[in-house]
Amino acid sequence: MSATDSRFRQQFFHGTHADLHHGDLIAVGYTSNFAEDTVLSWVYCTSTLDAAIWGAELSAGDGPGRIYVVEPTGPVVDDPNLTDKKYPGNPTLSYRSRDPLRVVGEVTKWQGHPPEQVQKMRSGLHSLKTQRAAIID
Repeated sequence: MSATDSRFRQQFFHGTHADLHHGDLIAVGYTSNFAEDTVLSWVYCTSTLDAAIWGAELSAGDGPGRIYVVEPTGPVVDDPNLTDKKYPGNPTLSYRSRDPLRVVGEVTKWQGHPPEQVQKMRSGLHSLKTQRAAIID
């Protein structure tokens, strides 16, 4: 086995409503999935399917939520929106990067959270938004 064997690489996911294809890049400079009129200077990914499911369920957009397997094209760092503020030690394995994420696959079979749990999370995000809390940059 070589050091580049895929069994030894960390897997990254990105949850969204965007309809993307193999080879597409998720890049900075586009509107946030979660804050209208906010252009992001970071792109986000996670190494847990649960966190990606939340992204697919809570992101803006029409159509079905989608979960993509992504490959960072540059360095990734811990996402301080979750790591420092909510979950010390980064148990959600949430990351961000200034460099694009390349779509290399899609998770097509996944189970979402119960509707009441999604609504509770949406309500919490709405509350933060009305308080003008900067939750994602």
